[in-house]
Order: sequence, then structure tokens, then C-alpha cells
Amino acid sequence: MMDLAPDTVAKPHGYDQIRAMRKSPLLPCLLLALASASGAQAGSSGWHHVEGGSIRIVTSGAPDEAGHLRGALEIRLKPGWKTYWLDPGASGVPPTLEASAGSREAGVEIGFPTPRRFDDGYALWAGYDEPLSLALTLTLPEADAPTRLDASVFLGVCETICIPVQATLSFDPRSGTHDPDHAAVVDSAFAALPAPAGNGFSARVVEVRDDAMVVEATLPDGARALDLFVAGTETLALGTPEKADGAAGAQFRVPVETRVGKAREEMTYTLVTDRGAVTGTMRLP
Repeated sequence: MMDLAPDTVAKPHGYDQIRAMRKSPLLPCLLLALASASGAQAGSSGWHHVEGGSIRIVTSGAPDEAGHLRGALEIRLKPGWKTYWLDPGASGVPPTLEASAGSREAGVEIGFPTPRRFDDGYALWAGYDEPLSLALTLTLPEADAPTRLDASVFLGVCETICIPVQATLSFDPRSGTHDPDHAAVVDSAFAALPAPAGNGFSARVVEVRDDAMVVEATLPDGARALDLFVAGTETLALGTPEKADGAAGAQFRVPVETRVGKAREEMTYTLVTDRGAVTGTMRLP
């Protein structure tokens, strides 16, 4: 898939600052009007339907004392349609979600399952071609008071064209806390996440050059590195990682396409091997 025209799509905050510096041909794209899906069931939003599929938010359990609540952004893709990872690469729209209760902002953390690498003939990009759920950890602005949440979702779904999906999904996170169907969706979303990186299974930047950084993978005995996905930041745009020559699959060269300033950027990564995948963060030295 190709980049969406920057003057026709409302990007999330900070997205254009670095992504607009990338150059890519344009695909036809259709901007959907902002839509709203109110809660059809307790503890979840209604479904928001688009040409390539449907999305909704589901929550499960009661918020803890700090107001933390587990949930999932459920994305049902139609056959042949795809959506994107945290940083798709040279083209695509990374999913974003912001939530609020009235005038107060709610905290949102999004967990992504292990993506795949796609080559559509124009560019390589990272994402998914099957239905999936993104794991959500929500922090309610008031831990003890009943709260209705409005979640603003922005993502892209693509077949031969890319459709930016912009919708507001509303629900009551304190209702239906024991719904078994909701619990199954949320549990599956968290179970699909890569394991946290740790000693003996992780990745780190070992060298930075003008046009690339070298990432070294530490692997369990007998494991073989298959792929590496690294998310850029607002001031750092990265190309597609490639296994470094002579590194026996333990090193990757990651092109640095644009870097603004010399800050020690913290980047999220997913390292994929034949023994499973892990996710973590790494910094430029």
C-alpha cells in the first residue's frame, strides 16, 4: 500500500512532523466522515462498519483502585483487506486511539500482536491481513466515579485502495464487567501479544552511522532470527530492517531515513524468531 495524501487525511498529533518527510507515490484513498458508534452492549461500544470491515471497543472486568481497565480494539477485516502495525514503514496509517470522559482525558496504552511483512509491489510495510484485536490498557480519569468513555479511533484498512477510518466509539466501562464474551475477546488480545524482551532474548542498537543503525539480537540457544520490526518516532523515520551480511541472522541493518536532532530516541521493537517473538524498547547510543 502507498502513503495517503497528507492534505486529504487528518493525521494523529505529531504524525506529519516526520512521516511527511518520506516520499512515495500516492494511491487513491477515500476519507470517511467522522462517525460515532454508541454503546450497543454494556461494557462495549457498538460496531462501526466500513467497506473493509468493522471495529468496536470491548472492556472486561472492573477498574482497579488506580482506575486501570483492560480492553480490546476489535478489528474484523473482510477477506482480502489489511490493516497496519504501530509503524507500517514507508506507507500506511498506524492505529491511534485517544479516550476522554467529558473534558478529562483517559490514559490509553495499545499492545500490538506480532505483525507480518507485506510487499504490495510498491513498498514493504508491516501489518495484518486477518481479523485481530489490539490490547488496550485504559486509565480512567476518576477511579471511583461512574464514567462514560468516548474513544477517538484512527486507523487504515486497505485492499486495492486505502480507507482511513475515523470514528468515535462510546461505552460505559463500569457496566457488564462479568460478560464472558467480552472477557474472551480481551483475554485473546492480551494472549496474542509478544512476550516482553528480557535477558537472553532481546535486541539493542550497537552502532549508528549516518544512514543506518545496526541492531544486534540476543537469542536463546538454537533460535534463529526471522525478522525485526522497529517503530520510528516523531523525529526519527526508519526504513525496513535487513539482516546484516555475515551476522548469521543475529544482526540487522536499519536504514535511518530522517533524523531531526540528536536526542537518544527510545524505539519500540518486535523481534521475531523461529522460537517466538518478543517486544521491548531500545535507545540510540
